[in-house]
Amino acid sequence: MNEPLVRFDNVRFSYGPDRPVLADCTFCLEPGRRLALLGGDGSGKTTILHLVVGLLRPSGGRIEILGKPRSHEADFHEVRRRIGLVFQDSDDQLFCPTVAEDVAFGPLNLGKPRPQVRQIVAQTLDSLGLGGYEHRVTYRLSGGEKRLVALATVLAMQPDVLLLDEPTSGLDEQAVERLAQVLAGLPQAMIVVSHQRQFWERVTEEAICLREGRIESKRLSGESDARPHLPPGEG
Repeated sequence: MNEPLVRFDNVRFSYGPDRPVLADCTFCLEPGRRLALLGGDGSGKTTILHLVVGLLRPSGGRIEILGKPRSHEADFHEVRRRIGLVFQDSDDQLFCPTVAEDVAFGPLNLGKPRPQVRQIVAQTLDSLGLGGYEHRVTYRLSGGEKRLVALATVLAMQPDVLLLDEPTSGLDEQAVERLAQVLAGLPQAMIVVSHQRQFWERVTEEAICLREGRIESKRLSGESDARPHLPPGEG
């Protein structure tokens, strides 16, 4: 059996004494699996993604990423090279003057030669329907365009796992369709946070629902009893 890429065992997290979020949260992401992470607003979905890449630390329980326990900052250096997080707000992810510079930043930091990086940038942008955007000024892009460029910055790193926090936010119908096609064709394991049921049903195989700090899991087999009981706003 393949070692899980992500394992949460009884993970607890709170933003303060009056703001508990996760209580004995347990789940696994195996290689090749695609999970939709569902839950109401403020339930802790984004918190889980940030815990995976070490932007937050749990108050209890155990987190294993890529087969190793992770608890200290140094433990997450490898994790951030191999797991790509697309933030909910694209402006948190884009900081270079042009699209090409933003997409090239990660591969260059990995030490890839510039000719190879230029090829990666062109191929990644083309795969998202952004061919010709290389010299566009990032801050002048529309919200939907920024969203796709933010995804491109992560895909250019060729990660083992994709974490997508509301990836369709700000996208029109055509862009959502293109994104769904791209994600469906990728080999990476994924955790997708999305309120758009039609979207997450297309790109994932299993829905895990975060309720009162714990995970409930159901396979998306197409049968009525395989659908998780959804919180308001997820249907």
